[in-house]
Amino acid sequence: MAQQTHATLVWREGMEFEGGVPGGPASVVDGNGRAGPSPVITLLLAAAGCTGSDVVSILEKMRIRVATFRIEISGVRRDEEPRRFVSLHLSYRLTGEGLEESRVRRAIDLSLEKYCSVTHSLAPDIAITYDVALG
Repeated sequence: MAQQTHATLVWREGMEFEGGVPGGPASVVDGNGRAGPSPVITLLLAAAGCTGSDVVSILEKMRIRVATFRIEISGVRRDEEPRRFVSLHLSYRLTGEGLEESRVRRAIDLSLEKYCSVTHSLAPDIAITYDVALG
């Protein structure tokens, strides 16, 4: 059975909106990017947060302890309208005990190929690439 998700976004002023799920924490989205991230940056953050959560969970199941984790995400957008993304690139930066690049890459691949609902909700022709650095 399909699960329905619901959120509400309420206009504040200008291009500022605030919202979230009923009873949960609120986020600000600002079309001008002043009071909060713009919708486009929010999409990038959602994709990075989704795959990042997957990677942490998968590594924990592999009994790998992550000490620090940073994801940098960039996207290339079309010049013409709609200025949608045509590609995304994620740079995963991790430190921790027992980190092996092959296992980290396996966790990332599982996230991007199977688990990350955000990236899987994007248009299928968006190229998604990544690199890894362990410290």
